[in-house]
Order: sequence, then structure tokens, then C-alpha cells
Amino acid sequence: MEISEDPEFCSMIDRLRDEIENASGEVPTAFTELVELAELVELAGTEGSGGPEELHRVLTAPGQPLWAREIAAYSLGVAGDPRAFEALVLLLNHRDPERCVTAAHALVRLGDPRTARAAAALATNELRVAYALLPVRLLAELRAPESVPALITVLGRRLRTDDPHWRVGLACVEGLGALGDTRARPALEAALPHPRLGTAAARSLHLLGPAG
Repeated sequence: MEISEDPEFCSMIDRLRDEIENASGEVPTAFTELVELAELVELAGTEGSGGPEELHRVLTAPGQPLWAREIAAYSLGVAGDPRAFEALVLLLNHRDPERCVTAAHALVRLGDPRTARAAAALATNELRVAYALLPVRLLAELRAPESVPALITVLGRRLRTDDPHWRVGLACVEGLGALGDTRARPALEAALPHPRLGTAAARSLHLLGPAG
């Protein structure tokens, strides 16, 4: 598959191009060159070309703009290069949710065994709960050993009816239902009275099946 046919890559490039144009009024040549390099890496993979090394240089060189680091991290991640891992984890916890979506997509494609542990740490960090939505969704998608305990922990903190981060709680409820682990039953039952979470909690409990 050519990277230009990857919807997530195309969405990222369109978003970044708009950001650059809004900030400077034009798209620099370096942006176009980096996009072309990313496409070549997707075609050639991590072997047989200097593309991955150049992307890694962009990722680690001081003074690089965020857009360049994001393109490099995403491209290395989907190509399976573990050097992208730390940058992608940082992007997963970014204040911009669109960057979080892109990073989560690349982390799934990367398949690094450290991903679930990192996502669980981000999701359960109460100081960063405003940015926990994508780590929570990533945990549900990964179906890793860390997923259910982390989602149960986060959901337990989101049960106040006036909690401003109820969408994070909703993602936990939906993720626990999708994972189908009966350890989630007490947490989901506790969410039933919540005005925003209760309906989804009932659906997730149904997915778990009857109580044993």
C-alpha cells in the first residue's frame, strides 16, 4: 500500500498543511520534501534506503518544528521502526486531539510491546485526565493485559455526576464492553446510575453476559 493511499496519513498532511498556511501564509519547500520522503519510506519499508535514517534525523534534530516531528514519527511508526515509539507516545498525550488520533493509529501499526504500558500510564494519570480519551480508546483497541485494569481504574474516578471528563468515562465503559472481561462487571454496575454513562454501561454489561 502506498502511504498516499493511507487515509490517516492524508488527513494528517491536510491538517498540517492548513496549520502551516494559517501561520505563515505559505507551505515551505521542506514540508513538501518531507512528505515525499515519507511516501518513499512507505514504499521501500525500513530496509534498502536511507529514508528511515533521514526521518530519524528529523525526529531527533534540535529545532525541528512540530509538524516535521509528527510526519517523521508517524511514517517511522507505520513502517515498523521502533525509534518512533517515544515521539508517538508524547503525541498521544498532546492537547490537540487530532494529533492524538494520528499517534494512536501509528502506535497500533508499530506494534511495540511497550505501547499498552505507556497508554495505561497516560490514561491513569489524573493530572492529565483532560487528554486521556485517546489513550483509553487505544487500550481498548490493543486488548492487552494492561487494558482492563487501567480502564476500570479510570472509570472509577469518573463516576461523579458533575465530573467534567465524563467522555473519558464513557470511553472506558464502551471499551470494557468491547473487551468482554468479566472483571469489569462491578465497575460497570457502579456506572449504571450515572446520567451520562448509565445507558452505555447497561449495553456493556449485556455484552459481558449474565453474571456467573
